Amino acid sequence: MAQRVFFQHNSDFSSEQVKISDTCTKFSSTIIVLALVLFLYAASRPSEGAISCSDVIKDLRPCVSYLSSAGGGKPSAACCAGAKALASAASTPGDKKTACNCIKSASKSVTINAQSAQALPASCGISLSISVSPNADCSK
Repeated sequence: MAQRVFFQHNSDFSSEQVKISDTCTKFSSTIIVLALVLFLYAASRPSEGAISCSDVIKDLRPCVSYLSSAGGGKPSAACCAGAKALASAASTPGDKKTACNCIKSASKSVTINAQSAQALPASCGISLSISVSPNADCSK
């Protein structure tokens, strides 16, 4: 009879092990799914430094009168401050492409003087690798 009790006790222990094993498996699966969801969420969010069209427009708004003039004038201090802010904000290739597309789109509604647009960075003493033109090639 003692053997039978031992066997029965052993059987109960084995059943407990199965329950614990099932619980661990479910817990591990839940952790993996949660980690995958968090990874996908983080990957889909724009990075903190990502530039938006509203940022680009805000930075270059003070330059509209200069960019639409026939040339010969100097950009305002506010225009140069905005151009400098844009130059520092558009630091990654993705930011530069976004800024280029925003400028390209916005410049279709404003007549831009090509000479003024080309002279803007030098007139403000900056290097701006983004073209200000409705015909800009933003793929580069």
